[in-house]
Amino acid sequence: MFKPHVTVACVVHAKGKFLVVEETINGKALWNQPAGHLEADETLVQAAERELWEETGIRATPQHFIRLHQWIAPDRTPFLRFLFAIELNDLCPTQPHDSDIDRCLWVSAEEVLQAKNLRSALVAESIRCYHQNERYPLSLIGAFNWPFTEGAK
Repeated sequence: MFKPHVTVACVVHAKGKFLVVEETINGKALWNQPAGHLEADETLVQAAERELWEETGIRATPQHFIRLHQWIAPDRTPFLRFLFAIELNDLCPTQPHDSDIDRCLWVSAEEVLQAKNLRSALVAESIRCYHQNERYPLSLIGAFNWPFTEGAK
């Protein structure tokens, strides 16, 4: 049975800048969107909120779903990556709670698109998708009869 990793990522935008997280992998500082794996007891949106808070210290809820990427990493690991948009009014201060994150940076789209230190090509692709104005309602990926929320029976 094929079992890809399920991950979430957030394109966080404010005042013409995008939030990236920087982490050191194999001695190299790499940029990514706030992102991570879906946990067993959470919806995709809850996972996006949690990862955003863990990696940046920002509490926000995605406003839109952008795209689902089916991707195979260079090490041949398969992924399903759910990408969300978060629009903020201001460039928020950040405080990562995840020890794997070295720092957060607010950068331009051009800086991301030209960066040589992206964790994967999906980081730049996410910015391109954002600029194509791909926005879908969160209900497109809604949880059905979810047992971990009040009222589910």
